[in-house]
Amino acid sequence: QISLLVGFISVNNSPWTNYSAYSYFQIVTMCDLVMILFFYIIHIFRIYRKLTCVSWPLAEFLHYLIGTILLLIASIVAASKSYNLTGLVAGATFGFLATVLCVLSIWSSYKVSCITQSTSK
Repeated sequence: QISLLVGFISVNNSPWTNYSAYSYFQIVTMCDLVMILFFYIIHIFRIYRKLTCVSWPLAEFLHYLIGTILLLIASIVAASKSYNLTGLVAGATFGFLATVLCVLSIWSSYKVSCITQSTSK
């Protein structure tokens, strides 16, 4: 997700007023971005077909759920500590945008995995 990367870059290039709030925001955005890329690679190369011991729809759902909750918390903290610095406000805004996009990803992965499985029985 590009919005995670833009939020990370915006916060990284701004003067910080609260080190712990923005380092938490950066850690959450980078971990979430790495995990999203991990799941994209698994789907692109169809690795999930070879590793049948893991329930990939459940793993993806839990990743998006936990990542979305942490990203929402990080965005709220970043927005509350931004003190009207434009880069920090932009980072928090892109964090909220990424949160909305992650919720849409949760819904689409639920819709694809659960609803199509229930109709195919």
